[in-house]
Amino acid sequence: MRPRLIVVGAGMAAGRALERLIEADPHAYDITVFNAEPRGSYNRIMLSPVLAGEKRFAEIVTHDAAWYARHGITCRFGERLASIDPAAKIVTAQDGEVLPYDKLLLATGSAPVIIPLPGHEVDGVIAYRDLEDTERMMAMGPGRRVVVIGGGLLGLEAAAGMAARGAEVTVVHLMGHLMERQLDATAGGMLAESLRGRGITVLCGANSREIAGEAGKVRALLLDDGTELPCDLLVMAVGIRPNTALAAAAGIETGRGIIVDDHMRSSAPDILAIGECVEHRGALFGLVAPCFDQAEVAAQTLLGAEAVFTPRDVATQLKVTGCALFSAGDFAAGEERDEIVLHDPLRESYRRLVLEGDRLIGAVFYGDTRDSAWFLDLIRSGADISAIRETLIFGPVAQTVPARPALQGVAA
Repeated sequence: MRPRLIVVGAGMAAGRALERLIEADPHAYDITVFNAEPRGSYNRIMLSPVLAGEKRFAEIVTHDAAWYARHGITCRFGERLASIDPAAKIVTAQDGEVLPYDKLLLATGSAPVIIPLPGHEVDGVIAYRDLEDTERMMAMGPGRRVVVIGGGLLGLEAAAGMAARGAEVTVVHLMGHLMERQLDATAGGMLAESLRGRGITVLCGANSREIAGEAGKVRALLLDDGTELPCDLLVMAVGIRPNTALAAAAGIETGRGIIVDDHMRSSAPDILAIGECVEHRGALFGLVAPCFDQAEVAAQTLLGAEAVFTPRDVATQLKVTGCALFSAGDFAAGEERDEIVLHDPLRESYRRLVLEGDRLIGAVFYGDTRDSAWFLDLIRSGADISAIRETLIFGPVAQTVPARPALQGVAA
């Protein structure tokens, strides 16, 4: 009899872990997957093209029913777990059924943060997290008014998708510029202007005060300065919070997330955790790359192999309504740091490099991002860039051009 593996969650991290486990040994475990959503794994990142009408949901499914059936995986989709008993090594489903396990993998993900503004309970106030949220937004056709609270990546994707469907969209952002975690003020300002050029109203430095309703439905967002923004739908995209309740109730150690070691093991024997629900060495993870790395390590750990999760510098490279953006590393200004900036407003192109000594430690690009992989390699490797400092900002192609007399002594 094969050992029993129960996986809680069928997000992207869980899907990757199952792939790697099955590739290595398809008969290692008898697997059962529980998932709160009534479906298996899909590429959540690609919900934005679905929202914009560029793709169909079926095109972003990564693990369909046939995949699970082919590998003999029991699917309990649309079902949550009620509890975990680590001492007895059992889980209890919502219907009261008790299932034993030999190994348990928690991939419970995260939940969207809903700001408890007065009126947030009215109909028409939603988050942007799953297919159901996406379908709700897809119903916003031409002339419908939508307010998005949050000028991060998710909020801007929601705004762009609904604008593409003809909705009148306003983005309300508390901070001084958009995507402040990924972009500096200049790049964030350029992005805002580009969005405005596409018909999206952008309000930065705006503080939401209250959500006004009428007959139980959302009517408007009221700002601190008295501005009233009428809307038929209000989308909150202000962050996520790891889903730790199930683990915490079972006595598994949690902080901001489910605390795991370098092998993705929790404090409870034979229980692992991966993805947005975990906390590793004080860090949380909201990007897919580190979650996939965790999945790879968890699969190896489940197979009894030695594998270690090592967080690495992660770049943000994306397109928001056709605006190419890239940021990586630490691009905050500092006394011990130098900056190299190339800004061409006419071509809507901006590059800013942050150097510490002879190392590139951060970069922000808007517009032309073709060389981003090369710059990311320099950041990750910590390579000495002193020999190419004067031509660094022009990218790898500039390093093949012979040095001019003014640059004697500098390898170009």
